[in-house]
Amino acid sequence: MPKSSVAERTHRLVSSPAGRTHLVEQGTGPLVLLVHGFPESWYSWRHQLTALAAAGYRAVALDVRGYGRSSRPDDVAAYRILELVEDCAAVVHALGERSATVVGHDWGSTVAATSALVRPDVFRAVGLLSVPYTPRGGPRPSDVFAGMGGPDEFYVSYFQRPGRAEAEIEPDVRGWLGGFYAALSGDTMPAPGAPDPHFVSPGKTLRDRFPTGPLPGWLDASTLDLYAQEFERTGTSGALNRYRNMDRDWEDLAGHDGAPVTHPSLFIGGALDASTTWLADAIAAFPTTLPGLISSHILEDCGHWIQQERPEDVNRILIDWLAALPA
Repeated sequence: MPKSSVAERTHRLVSSPAGRTHLVEQGTGPLVLLVHGFPESWYSWRHQLTALAAAGYRAVALDVRGYGRSSRPDDVAAYRILELVEDCAAVVHALGERSATVVGHDWGSTVAATSALVRPDVFRAVGLLSVPYTPRGGPRPSDVFAGMGGPDEFYVSYFQRPGRAEAEIEPDVRGWLGGFYAALSGDTMPAPGAPDPHFVSPGKTLRDRFPTGPLPGWLDASTLDLYAQEFERTGTSGALNRYRNMDRDWEDLAGHDGAPVTHPSLFIGGALDASTTWLADAIAAFPTTLPGLISSHILEDCGHWIQQERPEDVNRILIDWLAALPA
C-alpha cells in the first residue's frame, strides 16, 4: 500500500481509571493496542503504527500512566499492574470497541499478559516482546531480588526505593537515557566479561556501568531528544513506580498463582537480551504457560529494544501473526 494511502497518526486523550490516557492511533480495522515499557513512551511503537495501519489494522499506542501526557497519580500504589490493566481496558472501550489484541514490550509485555489473564472479556490475543510470560508464583519478588548479585545490588531493588533512582537520573536525563538504551542494545552493550549494567556496585550508581561510546544504531539524536524532553517535563517517578509495586502485584494476583495465559499468543525476544537469556526457563515452559502460542521468535544479534532495533523483522512477524489469529 502506498504510504500516501495510510491514514495519518492522531493524538487523543481519553478517560481512564488513571484520569486520562494519551494515545496515538493510526489506521482502521481490528484494534491492536500497543503498550510500551521502561523508560519509553508511545513513540517506541512509531515503526509499528504505520506498518500495522498499512496492513489493515487500527493500531493504537498509549502512554502508560506515569508517562508522557497520561495522568501521573501521586500515590505509588496507583501503579500496581491491575490498575494498568484497567487503563488498557478503558482505552479499548473509549475507542468504541468491545475487544482488542494487546501487544506489549518490556513492562508492557507483563501488562499485556496480565490484561489477557484477568480481562479475557476485552483482550482476545496477546503479543509479548522481550519479556516472556512468567506465571505468578514463588517467593515475594523483593526477597528474590535482594538475594541476587552478591555484594552488588540488582537494578530492580535499586529502583524500588522512592527517590533514589530519580536522584541519579534527573540531573542529566538525556545522558542517563542514552547510556541506559546503549547498555541494553545489541550493537552497543558491554562486552562479555565487562561489569553487568543490571547491577550497582556498593556506593556507586547504575550509570557507572553504562557504555560511554556512540549511541545505538536505532537511536538518533532527535529520538533521544524526544524521550529526554518528555521525562524532563514529567520527571521519572511515575515510570519508576512500576518497579515499586512488584510485591503488591504478587499479592493482588494470588488467585492466579501458576495460571497459564490461554489466548492465541506471540513471543519475540532478542538473542542478546538478558530478559531472554535469564528467563530461558520461562520460554521453555511456554507449552504449559502459553498453550495458545502461535508464533515464537528469537532475533539474532538483537538486544532489548526489539521493536526499535529490528522494526522490519518485528513488523513482519506481528502482521503474519495477526493474520493467523482466529476470526
